[in-house]
Amino acid sequence: MKNLRSPKCQCGKTKNPNGNCDGSHANSKNSLSKIALVFALIFSAFTLQSFTSSDNVKVKNSSIEWKGEKVVGSHEGTIALKSSELIFKNNTLKGGSFVIDMTTIACTDLTGEYKGKLEGHLKSDDFFSVSNFPTSKLVITKASKSSKDSYNVSANLTVKGITKNINFVAQIKGNKLSATILVDRTQFNVKYGSGSFFQNLGDNMIYDEFEIKVNLEI
Repeated sequence: MKNLRSPKCQCGKTKNPNGNCDGSHANSKNSLSKIALVFALIFSAFTLQSFTSSDNVKVKNSSIEWKGEKVVGSHEGTIALKSSELIFKNNTLKGGSFVIDMTTIACTDLTGEYKGKLEGHLKSDDFFSVSNFPTSKLVITKASKSSKDSYNVSANLTVKGITKNINFVAQIKGNKLSATILVDRTQFNVKYGSGSFFQNLGDNMIYDEFEIKVNLEI
């Protein structure tokens, strides 16, 4: 019967006393590969933690307020925040988004019958058509720091399925972001009572721009 022996080691790293290959070279390669993989995973985790973070906004502690003006006065109220997240890199705002629940539009300067009528009108097709478009969304596309606490923000705002780019200034102090955003409603097909599209409205004319005040707690 032929004697089977291990071949002589060519790499010289064998621990076999007869110089036969014992697989030490292959084991060494495997060990080095495993060590390299561990270091790569540790470095990746450190990099993500140190330089980029995505913080979910505390929705219950955040608020969105609106204000619309017409020739003979104004109305204001609230809209509920549905979800939100802000993205930071080296503690600097880089992106984020928030979703507004349009079905929660409420008027805070009226009561009783008139409050109900205005809220119903805002939810109707004359304004935001919330049965067809229950949410609106803002996505930050660019944020550049202009001072210690201020950012110039560019974002895509989607209302009634229409997306337009808007710009505004955001303030971040501690764990709170605040911003006042002016929106031209006519760009989102909300034209009711607009002097830009209808004539002879008189005191019933409603200004095209309305104001949104955003307060987010991180």
